This record gives sequence, structure tokens and C-alpha cells, in this order.
Amino acid sequence: MPLFKKDKRSKQVTSLNKKQVNHLKKIAHHEKPIFQMGKEGLGQSFLDQVDQALTKRELIKFKVLQNSEEEIREVTAEIAYALDAHVVQVIGHTGVLYRPSHIAKYQKLSADLKKIK
Repeated sequence: MPLFKKDKRSKQVTSLNKKQVNHLKKIAHHEKPIFQMGKEGLGQSFLDQVDQALTKRELIKFKVLQNSEEEIREVTAEIAYALDAHVVQVIGHTGVLYRPSHIAKYQKLSADLKKIK
């Protein structure tokens, strides 16, 4: 059971098809992780930062450091549940999340995904 309540501001995330997920993986491959989770683990401040980044970027990549006691798959699933995001990929110690932005000027990636069927 997740430690955090769902973010009520975001709209419900629709499901992604395989082509859309592959497109997101392709984009994420060239990105660097923008967050690192260390010993402190998953806290409300980390979750707030991820929420803000998802609103502005729609696709984020983060890393769980080796000194963290958290498991990457569990952390990624908890963040996705709490923020109504999609888990695009978990590879090694890195997780990739996607959530369409609720602010129109940041919806470039979600607009591109709507074209992919």
C-alpha cells in the first residue's frame, strides 16, 4: 500500500499503447536522470519535486542510488500511484515516469503521443 495519497490535481491518466510506450522509451533513452534518491528514501519533498517536474516535463527519469534501502520497482510504482503517472520503464537503478501535464503550455509530449496510434 502506498504511503502517499493520490494527487487530486492531475487528471486521470489514460492507458498507453505499445507504440506510445516505445516512443517514450526512445525519448527517455537520451535524457539524463534529473533526480537521485539516496538514504533518505521516498519522502514527501521528493514526491513534490517529482510532481512539479512531471507537470513541466511530462517525462522524467530518476535514479535510486546504491546507498538507498529502497527497491527501484517498488519506489517507481509508489510514485506512479501517488501522482497518477505511468511507469514507462525500470532498468537497473533508473526509473522513467510519464504523466500528461494539466497545463496547456507544457503539453508538447502528450500532444505528440495523441498522434501515435
